[in-house]
This record gives sequence, structure tokens and C-alpha cells, in this order.
Amino acid sequence: MLEAVKKEIDSYREQFAAFEREAGDRGPIGVRSLRKEAFHHFAEQGFPTTRDEDWKYTNLSPLTRLELGTQGEDHLQASDLERLRFGDLGCPRLTFVNGRFSEALSTLDQMPEGVEVKRLSQALENEPEVVEEHVGRHAEYEGKPFTALNLAFLHEGAFLRVAPNTVVEKPVQILYLSTEKAQDGVSHPHNLVLVGENSQFKFVENYSCLGQARYFNNVVSEVVVGDNAVVDHFKIEMESLQAFHVNRTAVYQGRTSNYRNFFVAFGGSIVRNDMNTVLDGEGSHCGLDGLFVTREKQLVDSFTVMDHAQPNCDSREVYKGILDDHSRGVFHGRIIVRQKAQKTDSKQSSDNLLLSDNALVNTKPQLEIYADDVKCTHGATIGQLDEEGLFYLRSRGIPEDAARGLMIYAFASEVLSRVSYKPLRERLLDYMAEWLPNGELVREAE
Repeated sequence: MLEAVKKEIDSYREQFAAFEREAGDRGPIGVRSLRKEAFHHFAEQGFPTTRDEDWKYTNLSPLTRLELGTQGEDHLQASDLERLRFGDLGCPRLTFVNGRFSEALSTLDQMPEGVEVKRLSQALENEPEVVEEHVGRHAEYEGKPFTALNLAFLHEGAFLRVAPNTVVEKPVQILYLSTEKAQDGVSHPHNLVLVGENSQFKFVENYSCLGQARYFNNVVSEVVVGDNAVVDHFKIEMESLQAFHVNRTAVYQGRTSNYRNFFVAFGGSIVRNDMNTVLDGEGSHCGLDGLFVTREKQLVDSFTVMDHAQPNCDSREVYKGILDDHSRGVFHGRIIVRQKAQKTDSKQSSDNLLLSDNALVNTKPQLEIYADDVKCTHGATIGQLDEEGLFYLRSRGIPEDAARGLMIYAFASEVLSRVSYKPLRERLLDYMAEWLPNGELVREAE
């Protein structure tokens, strides 16, 4: 093991020992046992390297050579959210600042009927049997060192539970906000979302930053979608350009359920989006939409798995990347069709737009099919802006920068326009336009 990596693991070992001393005998026995087992697995395995197939295009040495402590405490006011593009979306909000719950920035009194929202630490104290039933079950940690590290420090995060037969119009927002006091710190939020049968629910998972601190957010979300439930899940990653972000989402779907995930990434130095769904109920549907926009030396790596475990299920996946300067993107999408999953209908695509000769993307769509009565397709494209399209726009009096912006915006809006919550969709489209040269002309021309 490289000396730098060993040193970093020793640092986490010291943090875990301090965490155990502080936690003492608090928490259910099953969770305490899970923490110990998960940390032992992490310490034995260490951080992934480019020798690991699932990480071959992502060099984590800028992260693993850092010695990270606890993110510093910071107290903000509601007015501070005005500086955030996605701080206030006009919906109920559970807010954490540098990994700590902020009552001042949360609006828990606005929760709709049938929706329970609280801190995971409260659920561990008041409903330990519910937490024990689900944590670590859907996001397994074997072979997943970052998931193991998250489970080792399992304590804080969001707990969302939706009662059966509940229809919720506005989403619930989980806001994780980092400030300059997060400098050289690490946080391990764990989100547990349980949606009852026949319910309809939306939620936003938002990671934003005030400032340009260097820190590491290591997140795990476990989502259980009950029979015949409909869930829209929006993940917005707007971390500091100095920050590291690893996010694992594990979803379990019941019979005739419908789960849609929208992942949008603009920030972060190194970002890893790990998305795993298991369609374990007949007739279920899964949709994954992703967009990452990078510049400078950013790296965004998306690793997705859609596991068709039952018959008559369908899935659709569209991931798009827009890369400028010396930035890099990775897409590895895997569709698994089990032998029992006859009549599966699955489509997957990865489309990437390179705005610079120095930008680079690696894409690997993949099918693993063990059934014989299925319809599955996948594909990938990598290219630059179409010169004929640019000429057409310029011939009609549109300046070159604006013409380029219009074409990039059109490429991105295929994903963004499918965001079902209008306030979030409009802010994403606005931000995309502002990212472009002459972006104000793009929105006016829309």
C-alpha cells in the first residue's frame, strides 16, 4: 500500500476511535456492530485506485494524500441562503451546514401531511428498528470502500418517510451547505428515504457551497420505493471547485413502482456519482437522467447500475456531459438483466460534447443480459459542436459566441427540460445559460 494512502487510512482510524469514544453505548446494537464491521472492511481494502476496473479512469490521489479532520462549525442566518442559486426553492427544507443540522435554516413546520422529515440521528434514537432494517441493506459496503467509510461514521443525515396513499405536490429539499469553515474537513451524511405504497413524492438532494474551501463530502442515500409508488429524486451538486464529492445512491423498487433520478453536476474538483437501482418488483420503471458541466481541471465520474431482477420492467437512461478547458468526464453505465427478468425493455445512452481540444471523456455503456426475451439497446457519442449548425445560425445574424451558446444550451436542455418541478427546472436552465458566453441572449431566444 502506498505510504500516502496508509497515512490517510491511519488518520481515519484515529477519527473512528474518537467517534466511538464519543458515541459510547448510544444507538442500537445492530448499528454499532455495522459501524465496526464497515470500518474494518474499509481499513482492510483501502481506497480504490486506477487498478480497480470501476475506478480505472479516476485518479483519487489528490484526495487520498490529504489529511482531513472534522469540518468546522458555522452558524448562518436565513438571509445567507439568498446567495445560493438553489438555496430556497419554495418548498420545505431540512438544512445541514458543514455536516451539522441547522434549525435556523430549516423549515420543518411546512411539511405536508403524511410526510415525516427529521434528522437521522433522531431516528436512530427514537426508531432504531426502522433504521436497522434498512441502513446498509440496500447500499452494501463489500467492495465499496467509500460506502463502508460512510457506514462506519453513521450518525447524521436526513430521514424521510412518506405514508402509504400520500400525494405530495411540492418536493422536500435536503440542503447540505458547506462554508469556508469546512476547510480540510470531511463529512459523512447518510440519507434514508422510505416511500409507502401508492404514494407520489418528490425530493431534492442539494449540495452547495458558500466560498471556495477544500473539503470532502462522502454521502450515501438509501431509497425504498413501495409498490405502485412514484418518486422523483433530484440531485444537485454545486460544491466548491476545490472540493471532493463522492455520492452513492442505492434504490430498491417494489412492484409497479416508478422511480426517476435527475443528477446535475456543476461544481467539485473530483466528483463521483454512484447510482444503483434494483427493480425488484414486476412491472416497475426506472429513469436516470444526468448532466455534468465541467471546466478548468474538474473531473466528474458517473457509475450507474440498473439491475432488472423481475419480469416486465423497463428503464431509460440518458447521461450528457459538456466539457471545456482541461476537464474530464467518465461515464460507466451497466444494465443487468437477470434470468428471471423476461420482457425487459431497457435503453441507455451517453452523449458528450467537447468544447476544448484538451477536454477528455471516457464512456463505457454496458449490457449484462441473462434472459432471452428482452429489448435492450445502448450507445455513446463524443463530439464537438456541429460546424454546419454554427454556420446556419451565424448566417442569420447571430454572433458566433451566441450561436455556440444556443447549441450548447439546446444540448443540455434535453435533460433539464424533463425536471418536473418547475422552480428547480427554471433555475437550472438559468444557471446553464449563465455558464455560457452571452447566456442572456440564449434565454431570450428560447
